[in-house]
Amino acid sequence: MKKKKISINIDKVYTKKGDKGTTSIIGENFVSKSDPRIVCYGEVDELNSSIGFCFALIQECDQMKDEKISESIKSIQNDLFNLGTMLAISNSIDTKEYPSIDSENIKFLENLIDLYNEKLPPLKSFVLPSGSTIGAYFHVCRTICRRVERSCVSLSRLDEINPDIIKYLNRLSDLLFVWARWSNKRLDKIENVWSI
Repeated sequence: MKKKKISINIDKVYTKKGDKGTTSIIGENFVSKSDPRIVCYGEVDELNSSIGFCFALIQECDQMKDEKISESIKSIQNDLFNLGTMLAISNSIDTKEYPSIDSENIKFLENLIDLYNEKLPPLKSFVLPSGSTIGAYFHVCRTICRRVERSCVSLSRLDEINPDIIKYLNRLSDLLFVWARWSNKRLDKIENVWSI
């Protein structure tokens, strides 16, 4: 089935519609902004913004201008926007026409994990978030991603969501961990490890 062409025309930043603590999702009006579904896609937005910060750091670093990682980050940011769209649709609506992620997007992440991980030495202890600014911030993104994953698991206990959402977030957190390590290696920065 062909995906729905979503018409977007934003000419005003504020609408005042959310001043009473409610918002709309596709197929439902006046949903509390504290609703678990709203919390989930808000946290996806936070994750996307944080990954965008990593992208900006990479663009400013001559040693890191690796076209593969930059293009991969842009793809992931688009995927996260689509994942957020999946969360922003009421279960009363047929989601087949809307942007989404699926097993192909998850496979994309797995391929990236394998590609970058093979360039890293094996771990002999737990890594502490450290090293370069980029590496440390990938760790920040990883922890945000884990929080989003937990929130989506909680939502799945209350409401039906596509299981690919949780799988995608699980793989993405693994990729962010690998990118943190890879960034530190690329920049020749030592990552601290846990010691008892």
